[in-house]
Amino acid sequence: MATRAQTLLHLDASARRRSFSRELGDAVAAAWRSSRPDGRYVHRDLALAPVPQIAEAWTELCDYVLEHRITDIARYREAVRTPAQAEAWAVVEPLLDELVAADAVLIATPMYNFSVPASLKAWIDQVTFPKMSLAGRRFVVAYARGGAYGPGTPRHPHDHQERYLRDFLTGHFAVPDEAMTFLGTELVNSRTDPALAARREAHDASHAAALAAARDIGRSL
Repeated sequence: MATRAQTLLHLDASARRRSFSRELGDAVAAAWRSSRPDGRYVHRDLALAPVPQIAEAWTELCDYVLEHRITDIARYREAVRTPAQAEAWAVVEPLLDELVAADAVLIATPMYNFSVPASLKAWIDQVTFPKMSLAGRRFVVAYARGGAYGPGTPRHPHDHQERYLRDFLTGHFAVPDEAMTFLGTELVNSRTDPALAARREAHDASHAAALAAARDIGRSL
């Protein structure tokens, strides 16, 4: 059995204050905090306090890390050589420190336009460097989307939300599949879109199942 997480980093990316992805993420976090009262909980709201987009100085940091074959995250600061790079590093450092210190990372995100919000992508860009590894950490993604995008649905080929995050976590962070958990609510738009009204029952079932899974996952982290 995997060691239980002592530190949980919780990221929110929804532009809505009351959203299904936030609800699921909160359920995971609440269950974890209840079962782990001695744990350290860190919450970052990427929509309320957006992370800046990367700029040229950040690309220079990346190039230095790659050129000098630096794979130890603690050595990334060696790449800072100019005032502009120091400004870029001042953005990166606290984000990276939170990420590295976490035993488990909870990402609560909606699907926007078939993919993840720009707020989440900006965070990903800031904390990702060449050939880095976050193996040994667990990642939980609590998602919501307006339609149905699961396997076997007509829109499954358009799912660049879960598919993107799975590919990213494996490809850039070296996180194996068994260290990732995805749970989500589908057909959220059945609550507002008349064209999807007939799918409301399916949405309600998806919502209830996701909340139950969120609580179970939170207790097991």
